[in-house]
Amino acid sequence: MADPLQSLDMVKASAIDMVVKFGPKALVAAVIMVAGHFAGRWTGRMLLRLLARFQLEAPVRSLLVRVAYLVVLALFAIMALQNLGVELLPLIAGLGVAGAGVALAMQGLLGNIVAGLTIIFTHPFHVGDYISIGDEEGEVLDITLFSTTLGHTDRSKVVIPNRKIVGEILHNYGKLRQLDLAVRVAYGTDVNLAHRLIDEVLRANPRVLQDPVPVVGVEQLAESAVAIAIRPWVAVPDYVAARREINQAVLEAFRAQGVAIPFPQREVRLLGATA
Repeated sequence: MADPLQSLDMVKASAIDMVVKFGPKALVAAVIMVAGHFAGRWTGRMLLRLLARFQLEAPVRSLLVRVAYLVVLALFAIMALQNLGVELLPLIAGLGVAGAGVALAMQGLLGNIVAGLTIIFTHPFHVGDYISIGDEEGEVLDITLFSTTLGHTDRSKVVIPNRKIVGEILHNYGKLRQLDLAVRVAYGTDVNLAHRLIDEVLRANPRVLQDPVPVVGVEQLAESAVAIAIRPWVAVPDYVAARREINQAVLEAFRAQGVAIPFPQREVRLLGATA
């Protein structure tokens, strides 16, 4: 019975010795980390106020604030480790080796981060712009370090990894889109009357922008009709609704004024007949 009791006493003595030796240092290290957390948040708030004076995108401001917080927290972490007596050089070397391995295993993720930084700082598009890239298009809803989210008119979303965007051909429509509509009228129609009716429809529709000025004009002299192009500008969210409203309003205006929209037709003449 003496040996177990003696071993238990030795364990208690060792534990008390470690608490006495490292307890104050661990407490001070914890206090340093807590102070680092609050110092990082304070630095982030100060940086956010400073960045408010510049015209930066929200993702850029968020990224810079987060980086500032992490840098301050890392400095306090170094102070805490030094207080505990940890040798930093071997630790840094070990972290470097581990970081190389992690980098090889996460090439795709790191590629998205690099591409995200490129997008954020080069501004090929902004939140609210309508873009087309590859087989995807939509309104930019969010830009992060890892991906860009596009919104479709059917309220669905598509998330594109940033590395799939950088280096590709990008079509940025901005925050406005131009409708590409056309209506066909008979050759005997008063084209000026048709133009006037279309202009009235465009002025009456609140979704249609008057600046830039809508484009209306004869686009093609087809086989059986005159094609009139209707190309007004609308905000990106109004694109689908405006298209439907304008088509319906033009149809009703033409019917009210007796403007004929002809059916496709072809005249065939027989020049001779065989006996």
